[in-house]
Amino acid sequence: MKQLLLVFVGGGFGSVLRFVIGKYLNSTTTGIPYGTFAANIIGSLLIGVILGLAAKNDTLTQNQTLLLATGFCGGFTTFSTFAYENHLFLKSGDFTSFAIYTIASFVIGFLAVFLGLFLVK
Repeated sequence: MKQLLLVFVGGGFGSVLRFVIGKYLNSTTTGIPYGTFAANIIGSLLIGVILGLAAKNDTLTQNQTLLLATGFCGGFTTFSTFAYENHLFLKSGDFTSFAIYTIASFVIGFLAVFLGLFLVK
């Protein structure tokens, strides 16, 4: 029960922070989702750091990892919104934005995880 509460609390904080970032960074004029992109990249970096710390000499407890990685990063990052925004690009015929957003999100997201893991070595 305690673990469920930790994931719930972490996810709530992550979701609220993602909402705030999206509200201020997503562009309503150009339709480019800078906020979602930023949240996903920052979340990827954070999960790399968090899981790197958890693996390094048990620096984080299992409960801290659940709160931060599963809860916070899970609520902060968003694949569903990313997929929906790509749907909107395709629906509007903006194939260039679709390609750039998709490729940049995957490549930079993976690099951010690797960077986070590298930073805690």
